[in-house]
Amino acid sequence: MLVFSRNLFKIHFGPFKMRLLLFQPPVQDFYDTDIRLQPIGLCYLKAAVKKHLPDVEVIVKDFHQGRGRRTISLPGELKYLEDYYIGPDKSPFSAFHHYYHFGASFEAVADEVSETKPDLVGISSLFSPYYREVLRCAEAVKKKLAAPILIGGPHASAAPLLMLGNSCVDFLIRGEGERPLVEFLRAWTGNREFAEVPNLGFKENGVPVLNKIEPNCPIEEIPRPDFSDLDPGNYCFEKQPMSFIITSRGCPHHCSFCSVHLTFGDRYRKRSVEDIVAEIEARVREGIRVFDFEDDNLTFYISEMKALCKELIKRFSGKDIRLLAMNGISYLSLDPELLELMKRAGFSHLNISLVSTEEGLLRSNRRPYSAEKYVEIVRGAARLGFKTVSYHILGFPGASLESMTETLIRMAQLPVLIGSSPFYLTPHSPIAEKFPPPDEEDIFKSRLTAMAIESEHFKREDIYTLFVTARILNFLKGIQLNGESGTLRDVFEILENSDKRQALGGELLARLLSERKLYAVIRNERRLLPKFKADLFFRIWDKLDFIATQNNQKIYGVTPLFA
Repeated sequence: MLVFSRNLFKIHFGPFKMRLLLFQPPVQDFYDTDIRLQPIGLCYLKAAVKKHLPDVEVIVKDFHQGRGRRTISLPGELKYLEDYYIGPDKSPFSAFHHYYHFGASFEAVADEVSETKPDLVGISSLFSPYYREVLRCAEAVKKKLAAPILIGGPHASAAPLLMLGNSCVDFLIRGEGERPLVEFLRAWTGNREFAEVPNLGFKENGVPVLNKIEPNCPIEEIPRPDFSDLDPGNYCFEKQPMSFIITSRGCPHHCSFCSVHLTFGDRYRKRSVEDIVAEIEARVREGIRVFDFEDDNLTFYISEMKALCKELIKRFSGKDIRLLAMNGISYLSLDPELLELMKRAGFSHLNISLVSTEEGLLRSNRRPYSAEKYVEIVRGAARLGFKTVSYHILGFPGASLESMTETLIRMAQLPVLIGSSPFYLTPHSPIAEKFPPPDEEDIFKSRLTAMAIESEHFKREDIYTLFVTARILNFLKGIQLNGESGTLRDVFEILENSDKRQALGGELLARLLSERKLYAVIRNERRLLPKFKADLFFRIWDKLDFIATQNNQKIYGVTPLFA
């Protein structure tokens, strides 16, 4: 294996410009959220280095988005899922099947990195279940290039010793990266001690050392992200180039299942309205018209969010700006006035997080909750024409099966699409303290597709069934009725005269309601889904007086049709 020498580095680069390459690695999973992959964190790092160390050349590469995908073998740790994801199901209710490698191959990553001839390589490690891909990139690069490798990102903050313990990882940064990266580069080029660099992890005689975490530079001093190395065509929403925007850092809440504080600490910091709008104006001049606000808590300060919306209305009215908040918004920090302002400013979609309707469970996990507020916001958003997705967690530790069914019933009767997410345990989140220390396999399986967590109250079959049930309900929520309401019989008539996929959904739903069996469609054959628990589905279905569509129409006569 190639190794680097700090002294050789300095001798080689005396009169030359240092080159730092930062990249987003590929991932492997059943699915990919391809509209939320712009590596804005790396672009912030590039901007910070350019500001403080202009003699350092920084290059950002994305080896994930825009690099295609290919089917790969299902890992041994996930073989148990073959009984759930049984084949390439063409049904509109299907879950998952193929396991993919999204992005460039590890060999292609190493080739392109080597061709760039960087003096230091930084790899982003965002999500814990994909840490192996980060390490495989590091190993592939090390075979071709004698440059140190630096790891950063939320997973590096959550499991620093795991990552730094790999022989191909030389350095690691925990927490926010701007100040630590600049200080690390100053230490490297100035021959200062690494022990003086905040947030840095390194090795001393082969033993990992983790420096103290210190605050990042003030948020108003962080330069705007530099996207200049990225192809805007790779980051689109409904075929329009999209840019991420971050108006704040951190979250004032301390929900037990969230690990955001491992990266951003306990301070919630907000940028000024003037700076946010100026950044959007600059991106508009570059041709961007869609902006996704990726804050962890965008609307916490309601008055400031209202001021931002008013300024956006003033500056961009009539300019066809579309605004999204796909990382989610807390319904607790919304009110009717703010909803109206957001609509006028250009927001079209709302992603809100419900988690559960079991108030005691939420309280014990430090999750704020108000049933009345939730319903008020959802209905108000529907009246204004928002497309709303409401997210909840299936299989939350301590949750009962009854509470999960009640949550689905509540959302089925509200004008929202249902975002069902099987619970996964994020390493070193507060709730993880209730579990045994995770081994590498546990971390690998900390993804919703793994359905890895079971309890005395629910089994994997239950979580799978509820997940598929949510897809069935969403299928019905997407139906466009001819009036304000209709019956299930009307729905079946609409589906019979719709496209092939819609008609197939109608056929499979009719068979489920009449036979109490759900079928997949694999190579034009109907195959029974062995892990779908029809009795659990009907515990929800039989309690539905109606189903509300996303357009706030109501489907009545749900139960009697096949009675």
